[in-house]
Amino acid sequence: MNAQDLKNSILQLAIQGNLVEQREEEGTAKELLEKIKAEKKQLIKEGKIKKQKALPEIKEDEIPFDIPESWEWVRLGDITHNWGQKKPDTTFDYIDVGSIDNVRGRLSDDENLVQAKNAPSRARKIVKQGSVIYSTVRPYLLNICIIDKEFKCEPIASTAFAILHPFSGLNENYLYHVLRSTMFISYVNSMMLGVAYPAINDANLLSGVIPLPPLEEQKRIVAKIEELMPYVDKYDVAYSEVEELNKKFPEDMQKSILQYGIQGKLVEQREEDGTAEDLYKQIQEEKKKLIKEGKIKKTKTLPEITEDEIPFDIPENWKWVRLGEIGSWSSGATPSRSNPKYYGGEIPWLKTGDLNDGYIAEVPEYITEEALNKTSVRLNPIGSVLMAMYGATIGKLGILDIEATTNQACCACIPFKGIYNKFLFYYLLGQRGYYIEMGAGGAQPNISKEKIVNSILPLPPLAEQKRIVEKIEEMLPYTKQLVKKVD
Repeated sequence: MNAQDLKNSILQLAIQGNLVEQREEEGTAKELLEKIKAEKKQLIKEGKIKKQKALPEIKEDEIPFDIPESWEWVRLGDITHNWGQKKPDTTFDYIDVGSIDNVRGRLSDDENLVQAKNAPSRARKIVKQGSVIYSTVRPYLLNICIIDKEFKCEPIASTAFAILHPFSGLNENYLYHVLRSTMFISYVNSMMLGVAYPAINDANLLSGVIPLPPLEEQKRIVAKIEELMPYVDKYDVAYSEVEELNKKFPEDMQKSILQYGIQGKLVEQREEDGTAEDLYKQIQEEKKKLIKEGKIKKTKTLPEITEDEIPFDIPENWKWVRLGEIGSWSSGATPSRSNPKYYGGEIPWLKTGDLNDGYIAEVPEYITEEALNKTSVRLNPIGSVLMAMYGATIGKLGILDIEATTNQACCACIPFKGIYNKFLFYYLLGQRGYYIEMGAGGAQPNISKEKIVNSILPLPPLAEQKRIVEKIEEMLPYTKQLVKKVD
């Protein structure tokens, strides 16, 4: 239950007579209604308000729930009145729908003092201290407030408001809370008319039914609501913090699992797996062979790894290596769009937006053999690991489940034998924050292939790489089940 749900529950308890006890000495709402009728007659006799058409009796199917015996169901128009309308002819304070502080339910401190000649055409409705003004137009339905102060100039409200001035037996604060209850909001929503600017007209609004307690009980209900609301506000802060933690917890747990994996703490080391030093030598031999056979190009020798580059300790049988030493890396290219012969073929051409942090089995765009032969795109084999280098997708990953080319914003690695592509994938996934930070600073975030191949990786023996991946894939699904609902 969030804070708004809690507020709704408190208001619902209040208008059902369950928030405070009933007291016999406070009389009944029926007696209160007789006093209201007498007051209404007197105000009409004195010419202060106009006589209104009688509202229909309340039917059984209009009553949404039971109320205490001392309460009565009434129509809003039977217990409130308005002061009429007039065209302003002097300076006045103009109250528009934007003049309301929705948090406090009071006017903000910046009402507009308006000269009559500049009066908006919608400035018509007379307002007095003690009135409750209710915006009848979406999206301002909850722009409700109590006029709780006197004005230097006569206040005039927009015709977008209904003016509800309580008779002396109705507490304006109680009325305010009833109007904000889900019961009354549901009624108003059911009576909205119009499409472009949905609104409820005054007649339908005044026909709405509300539960009326004796006056003293109204005051005690308001006091109890006002006593509880600061606790709801504190609850809201705590709830928001817990919700934020719950949202972050699966992501933080995933990062922890990946970090444990690359630090050698997720699975045990086994002597029979050999050492990463031996594996590294085998990889270098393979690299030389591939260069000699012309399958890959000779690359610039990468610098030795220095002590200050190493972020944490790793097991003795592991080895720190540069990414450029464990695979053949390349960035892609975009064949000229002006040459129609380059597009519409059968060779998948991947853009960074196609990366999904998982296996990639299809892409939306294809190029031709001519584009492959005449431009600098490279066809990457199944199993290649891809990473986005530019913009909002920086650090996004994928593993090819098809042969594919890429655009220049994507870097592709064909791992050498001895490097499990899924171990490399999970390492890069765990380092995404590092690469995003590396790419920050310019107008558009970006990293280069050179920065990638120069970054370092903790290399375990191949068998351990596979055990680490197996353990990661066993644990990651559980992180998605860790989102807890606050009750």
